Amino acid sequence: MKEYQPIGVFDSGYGGLTVLKEIVAKLPEYDYLYLGDNARAPYGPRSFETVYQYTLECVEWFFKQGCSLVVLACNTASAKALRTIQQNDLPKLDGSKRVLGVIRPTTEIIGNFTKTNEIGILGTNGTVQSNSYPIEIAKFYPDIKVHQEAAPTWVPLVENNEYDTPGADYFVEKHIRNLLAQSQNIDTILLACTHYPLLIDKIKKYVPEKLSIVSQGKIVADSLSDYLERHSEIESKCSKGGKISFYTTDSTQDFDNHAAVFFGKPVKSTHLHL
Repeated sequence: MKEYQPIGVFDSGYGGLTVLKEIVAKLPEYDYLYLGDNARAPYGPRSFETVYQYTLECVEWFFKQGCSLVVLACNTASAKALRTIQQNDLPKLDGSKRVLGVIRPTTEIIGNFTKTNEIGILGTNGTVQSNSYPIEIAKFYPDIKVHQEAAPTWVPLVENNEYDTPGADYFVEKHIRNLLAQSQNIDTILLACTHYPLLIDKIKKYVPEKLSIVSQGKIVADSLSDYLERHSEIESKCSKGGKISFYTTDSTQDFDNHAAVFFGKPVKSTHLHL
């Protein structure tokens, strides 16, 4: 029997489960290991150095569990930690392993959604302040103009199960209004945080119908599928048993209750002390 070598999926909390859900739907045959660093969430307001240190600790844990491939299903971690881990830490830890993020797959195809060449980004403070999206989009689509708006209240709304309440409308409308006020030509809005899909019904209320709203789950799943097809040296190491294991650094009861909403089915987690 092949050694257990799951694909690792990491997030600061629950949001990455919206990505894992799409990955499992696309690639159900693989084993997966999910870790939510809920005890130290949210990552959005934290410094680059802190997010990097936390993310690196979690990546090292994944490697110790046998993962040859880890997906940072967290925009803040992808923005603030991925490049340093790829360039500085991977060669020292294990040059045969890989860590991927959610920003690159999204920026590679975002140009397919816009006709005006003006897009809006909604994300956490950390993602917006990093400027990762404008920088990466410019590499693939130098003619696209990017407008950004940080929506720091949206993650707490989602994590506290307030995303479907009347109180959420104020904060959703406020940030969409701020974003769209930057240009009348924005025709595409990217939800650059994996929590935000849970607010999609509220978001649609305040976004004109003619605008495209882009979530990342399916994009990342398609990109991962393509990556595994192109990198047989990594794909061959990933075990295929259809098993999914969940870990959290905080309360398993809280995690399981919230995670079921994000993942779309019941979740049973194990506590991890880092």
